[in-house]
Amino acid sequence: MVTKLKAVLFDAYGTLFDVYSVALLAEQLFPGHGEKLAHLWRDKQIDYTRLLTLAGRYQPFWALTRAGLRWAALRLNLALDSASEERLMNQYRHLSAFPENREVLAELQRRGIPAGILSNGDPEMLAVGVKSAGFEGLLAPVLSVHGVQRFKTDPAAYALGPAALKLPAREVLFVSSNGWDAIGATWFGYTTLWVNRAGLPLEELGTAPTRTGTSLRDVLDFFPLTAPAKASP
Repeated sequence: MVTKLKAVLFDAYGTLFDVYSVALLAEQLFPGHGEKLAHLWRDKQIDYTRLLTLAGRYQPFWALTRAGLRWAALRLNLALDSASEERLMNQYRHLSAFPENREVLAELQRRGIPAGILSNGDPEMLAVGVKSAGFEGLLAPVLSVHGVQRFKTDPAAYALGPAALKLPAREVLFVSSNGWDAIGATWFGYTTLWVNRAGLPLEELGTAPTRTGTSLRDVLDFFPLTAPAKASP
């Protein structure tokens, strides 16, 4: 039995914004390497968040995004000049949104369900991404781990949600397309939805999200429409 939920928090990168949409530009710049560069870039970006959080040496997510790009280019022996680097970084500021997302966010608003973001991204990155995707007015609060300088899956990062919403974690649906993030939020105490768009196996850590889906539309199943009361005869 799922606890009655009162709000939703979305991960941003990979969930609302398609981090692999940079592959198109990467392919134009480095023919035959675009998809590989996009995946290595993302993997190293996340690796750096974990390394720095474990070491207690915070750097902003934007800096780690740039560092991850440079490492991925070196790994693939690509000549990443400053102009190409800036083009790819600018593309990361304006990532494509998944096609169903705006419709789902608008429907949550129509149903009166508060919906926000809890992300590793810097506040400025998130503000630009939300505006670029056309999500303005549909997401509040927009929470960044920058305030605690601990990246997910550190509990201090997840604690930002209940503090901002003034709700216990179990009454908040945390939604992520990153399996590791869904597990981390489950450990913290959120009700969770893993949007497994890629059909990946569950992490072998003895924990499962509350539910698993394939699209952001699965969020709406947690908030069914209430039928209007029938008038007395």
